Amino acid sequence: MKQKAFGLDIGTSSIKAVWLSRESKGFLLQSAQMLPAPLKGMVSESPLDQEEMAKSIRAITTESKISTRYVNIALPENQVYTRVVEMPPLSDKELSSAIYWEAEQYIPVPLDTITLDYKVLKRPEGNGLEKMQVLLVGAPTAIIDKYEHVLNLAGLSINVVETELLSMVRSLVVEDKFPASLIVSIGAVSTSLAIIHDNMLVFTYSLPTGGVALSRAIASDFGFAIQQAEEYKKVYGLVDKTIGGKIGKVTEPILFSILTEMKKALVFYGSKYPNDPIKQIILSGGSAKLPGLATYFTSNTGVETATANPWKILAAQEVPKDIIENAAEYTIAVGLAMRD
Repeated sequence: MKQKAFGLDIGTSSIKAVWLSRESKGFLLQSAQMLPAPLKGMVSESPLDQEEMAKSIRAITTESKISTRYVNIALPENQVYTRVVEMPPLSDKELSSAIYWEAEQYIPVPLDTITLDYKVLKRPEGNGLEKMQVLLVGAPTAIIDKYEHVLNLAGLSINVVETELLSMVRSLVVEDKFPASLIVSIGAVSTSLAIIHDNMLVFTYSLPTGGVALSRAIASDFGFAIQQAEEYKKVYGLVDKTIGGKIGKVTEPILFSILTEMKKALVFYGSKYPNDPIKQIILSGGSAKLPGLATYFTSNTGVETATANPWKILAAQEVPKDIIENAAEYTIAVGLAMRD
């Protein structure tokens, strides 16, 4: 019998691994680990860099004492094409034929270079005018091949490939009646937005700015090295009246660009679902814990903002403090580990 796969989130600045087992009252955490990613990460085409990444992946599986060789991975949102599209109600056979033509409208590269996947999110009943909603995902085949090669070098076999947003939604939307929410995942180099309505993903968007841009702005203004800027960002954030106040001013243009896209998403959602307003904003990713960030978004959107906690899916057990404190960074890895 094949062992349950573990979740591996290969980020730009860090690698996270989570291994779960399913219990009657929830999931049991077997292990969770986070290690720095190699400098060139998965971007490089160099065999030496890819071997370095494989070495880091072997290290995290060893330190986590993960015994299964099967792994679930997520592709970065800035490298894939993800969109929720509306289509007339179609049968499965009709949809499999029509989805290719639909994809041509949204994917700006030749489809023969893309691995295409889709999932019906909502199929209306009856013969009304309501449209079906389909999640369309296109990933460059070359990127999938690269991940498969690196993981093979690490001695692992891919069980599932999906997108970061899908993993994140799985780990956070766990209640039967999850409130309408905007999930904001601030990664190292990009920020992804997802809106949940009626326990279903209805909107996705990715913008090319994230935690590294915040750190660079701080480093430039203070004359710090990037690593020192990272530490100042985590410690002082936007709330300290002296240093934090200055950090807030330095990072304001970057945060404002994220805020602007959040507001656009909220307006779009409000136009489609006026009777079910967004109840909460959930911050995920490495910069989610930036002191004062939740308050900044709450005051500028009027929507209560909180930090993601994917560990709510666990059955009662003792979990190491550092894993709990860094919960928002594990949302993708947890979502991957939850998948069969």
